[in-house]
Amino acid sequence: MSRPSTGDLIAGVSVALVAIPQSLAYAELAGIPPHYGLYATALPSLLAAFFVSSRYLQTGPVALTALLTLGALSGVAEPGEARYIQSAALLALLVGIMRVLLGVARMGRIAYVLSEPVVTGFTAGAAVVIIASQLPKIFDVDPDGQMLAAAVRALGQPEEWRWSAIAFAAATVALMIGGRHVHRLFPGVLVAVIVGVLVAGAGGYEGSKVGDLDGGFIPLSLDFPWSEASSLLLSAAVIALVGFAEPASIARTYAAADRLPWNANREMVSQGVANLASAVSGAFPVGGSFSRSSLNRLAGATSAWSGAITGAFVLAVLPLAFLLEDLPTSVLGVIVIVVVLRLVDVKEMARLPRGSFPQALVGAGTTFATIGFAPRVERGVLVGIGLAIAVHLYREMQVTTPGERNHDTLTVRPKGVMWFATVPQVERSVREELALERNLTSVVIDLSGVGRLDYSGAVALRRIIERMSAGGVRVVVAGIPPSASGAVRTELEQYEST
Repeated sequence: MSRPSTGDLIAGVSVALVAIPQSLAYAELAGIPPHYGLYATALPSLLAAFFVSSRYLQTGPVALTALLTLGALSGVAEPGEARYIQSAALLALLVGIMRVLLGVARMGRIAYVLSEPVVTGFTAGAAVVIIASQLPKIFDVDPDGQMLAAAVRALGQPEEWRWSAIAFAAATVALMIGGRHVHRLFPGVLVAVIVGVLVAGAGGYEGSKVGDLDGGFIPLSLDFPWSEASSLLLSAAVIALVGFAEPASIARTYAAADRLPWNANREMVSQGVANLASAVSGAFPVGGSFSRSSLNRLAGATSAWSGAITGAFVLAVLPLAFLLEDLPTSVLGVIVIVVVLRLVDVKEMARLPRGSFPQALVGAGTTFATIGFAPRVERGVLVGIGLAIAVHLYREMQVTTPGERNHDTLTVRPKGVMWFATVPQVERSVREELALERNLTSVVIDLSGVGRLDYSGAVALRRIIERMSAGGVRVVVAGIPPSASGAVRTELEQYEST
């Protein structure tokens, strides 16, 4: 990398000041003590900067990955316990290894594997779950039980609300959203945190606070609960893929906007390195942050040095983390909710039913599955992938065979994908026509409207032609697609019309 610019320094520090409270909030969302969020920001941001492809991408704790972590570890131990924390670090290690291997193998394109309806549906469902998990914090009530049920109880018991916590939450919303109308770089999160700490500390606030934050530096360790690795592999794979969709989208968007190159393989490696650093730090899986990357760009970053500066700054202020111990947890809850709401693509969700009803079903199914399986939201992703595959197979199975008669000749023009499972549909349509019109003696199968014809489809079609020829019907083939392979043409050329 070239030398850091003044813009990199300003952007890096600006992002760090926002990342610190966000990291505390996302750690709590993941079921980890808040100070581990700082561990998941410092070294991961610092080291990832030397591998990134995008100059703007900021790495660290993010909402979706934190929620996926909570779901993956929900059956391991109780959140906050030592075993739970160790398992989170192991999960980060597995995610890091997978991403590095995918990047080195030049398989960064796997970021495009998840269809847009699946990603959109999962994000919407995850947003509902995340917001539900934060509502007890906003009202400062006991979050006992499953997160959705706890959210419903919190909303339905106003007599238990702590109005001072709600006041802190409302002030935070006003600063985060209203501050942007003052100036696009107004540090609403930072101001909200500072005001929250000062007012809660001076006013003797009796509501829930962040509490003890360990000072000192990161306790690096390679002590992982290896016996749990096999049970975490599937969750790690889901996080490695789903969690990469966000940073990949961020990097692609800004690369297109600024006409800059972008390399998915390098980005995959950078995100892998970040997770390895988080694992060694004893933290949890991390990813690319849309809000912090956006701030990084707006603040004037000119190179990846800004990300390294963010990590270095957080690392330097770790001994001062105790200064945030009086911060009301309702402030952290609102920070998470406001950021998550920005991730929901309402326009895309509204566009899906108009563009493709089957794809809209995929998106809606993914959303409801994500909510229904909470906190095991990774299952929602798997359901979405299954629905997407089912829709694809359904479409692959659909072949229409419009035809027209001309004296004793029937011409059929199949439309769709021709393979061994769909070719019988063509035969059935032709035989129905032959049964209705006994004077038909010739059939022309025009393949010019076929989207794809593979070898298995050509073999199945040849056998159908042979059966009809044996029944006294002359069959010819026309319009074999130019893209058809030589093997396909070999199967059909003896019937091809000239």
